[in-house]
Amino acid sequence: MDNNGQPDEATHLDPLDGLRAADDPCCDVFLTGTVFLDIIFTGLDSAPVRGTESWARGMGSSPGGVANMATALARLGLRTSLAAAFGDDHYGEYCWDALADGEGIDLKMSRTVPGWHSPVTVSMAYEGERTMVSHGHEAPPPAEPGPFPVCPPRARAAIAALTPGRTEEWIASAARRGAKIFADVGWDETGQWDLAGLADLEHCEAFLPNAEEAMRYTRTDCPRAAARALADKVPVAVVTLGSEGAYAVDGSTGETAEVPAIAVEALDPTGAGDVFVAGFVTGTLAGWPLADRLAFAGLTAALSVQEFGGSLSAPGWSEIAAWWQQVQAVDGQDPQALRRYAFLDGLLPTAARVWPLRRAVPTIGFRRPA
Repeated sequence: MDNNGQPDEATHLDPLDGLRAADDPCCDVFLTGTVFLDIIFTGLDSAPVRGTESWARGMGSSPGGVANMATALARLGLRTSLAAAFGDDHYGEYCWDALADGEGIDLKMSRTVPGWHSPVTVSMAYEGERTMVSHGHEAPPPAEPGPFPVCPPRARAAIAALTPGRTEEWIASAARRGAKIFADVGWDETGQWDLAGLADLEHCEAFLPNAEEAMRYTRTDCPRAAARALADKVPVAVVTLGSEGAYAVDGSTGETAEVPAIAVEALDPTGAGDVFVAGFVTGTLAGWPLADRLAFAGLTAALSVQEFGGSLSAPGWSEIAAWWQQVQAVDGQDPQALRRYAFLDGLLPTAARVWPLRRAVPTIGFRRPA
C-alpha cells in the first residue's frame, strides 16, 4: 500500500517469478500461532515510572504475535497461509480484516471462536527498546475437527516455533508433504537447554536461533562455533548476532556467510526477528546464494525497526527499492558494502518515492479511504 492506503505496484513483485510451475502448491509459506491485537505507544522519552502518568507522542494498533511473521512474508510477495484462532470481538474482527483484506493472507485454516476474547499486547517503545504487557487465554478447541493440524496445506515452506520437550504433529506432516521447515525457538524456561529436547529439529531445513540461545543449546562460548555445531543437526544454521549482524553455516556444503548489521536509528524493535526470518525464507525459496539470503534478511529487519509495531513495520519491495536507491546516492559509501547488496539490482522495481517512507497509521475505528 502507498501512503494513502492504495495498492502500490512494487508490492506485487513476485520473488518466485520464473520458478513457479502448474503443479506447485498454491501456498508458498504456511504458519500457525497466536494472533494478538498489538497496541503500541511510541515517543516515550523513558520507561514509565511507578506512580506517575506517562504521555506518548504516538500510538497505533495492528495485528501482532504470529501476524508479524505472516505480514512480513506476504509483503515480500509470498503466498502466505495462516492457521490461527480469532476472537469474535471487535479486536478479532479488526485483526482478521487487516490480515485477509489488507495483506492478502489466506485464512482458510483459521477460525473465529464465539465468546473468546482476543489476546492483547500493549507495547511501549523507548530508547530503541520496548516493554510489553500481554493478556489472553488459550483458545478452546474447535467444536468439530478440521483439516489442521492433522493435514496442513501443501506449501513450499512452513515456519515453526520449536518448544523444548514437545513435538508438533503438523511439522512432521508438512515436511512429509514437501515443505521446507524453518524454525526458531524461544527462551528455555526449564533452564535445561537440551538440544535433544527439540525433537522437531530433525524435520527442519533451517534453524534460526539468536546467539545466546545457540550458545546455550550447543554448550559453546562463541556464536560462530555454535552455528557450526548446529549445522551438524540441521542443513542450514543461522545465528543472529544482534548489532553485529548474522552468521550462517550450510551443513551440506560447509559454506559459511557472515553479514554485518546495517546501522539504523531504531524506533521499535518489535517483530524484527520475524522480519529477518521472512527475508531468509524468501531468499531460500528464490534460490539465492547463502550470503545474499543473509544480507537480505538483515536488510529487511533493519528497515523494520525504523517503524513502530510488528506487522506494521514489515517492509515491502517499495521500501527496499527506496532504501537501495537512497544509499547509492549518498556520497562516501563504502564500495565493498554497496557490492554486498548489488544483487538487488536485478530484483527491484524503480522506486518512485523518496526515502525514508512513512506509512499511514491504521487504528481501530478508522475506515479505509474509498
